[in-house]
Amino acid sequence: MADTYEIIANAIRNKQQIIATYDGHERELCPHSLGTKNGTLQCLFYQFGGYSSKGKIEPGSSNNWRCLSLSKLSNVKTRDGNWYTAYNHSRPNSCIDNVEIEVTS
Repeated sequence: MADTYEIIANAIRNKQQIIATYDGHERELCPHSLGTKNGTLQCLFYQFGGYSSKGKIEPGSSNNWRCLSLSKLSNVKTRDGNWYTAYNHSRPNSCIDNVEIEVTS
C-alpha cells in the first residue's frame, strides 16, 4: 500500500493522471486529495475515462468525482496528460477527514 500511496502523492504533486483498476473496472483518474477517513487511506479523484460500476464515464461531468479506498486499487500507474477536474472541486466532501496532500492550483 505504501507504493500506491507514494504513486498517488507524486501524481498529485506533478498533476499526473492515474490509471488503475478498482472494483474490476479500469479507470482513468486525476487525483485531487489524499488522506484518511476514520483511519482508512482514501483519495478523492476526478474520473475522466474508463468505466465504473455504472458503466462508461461521461467526460466533463460534474458527477465524476470518486472517493476510492487505496486498499482496493490495483495496477496503479501514472502517465502525463491533460489535467481534468470539475467546477465543483471546492465543494465540501465527506471523502477525507484528514487531508495529507492536496492538489494546488
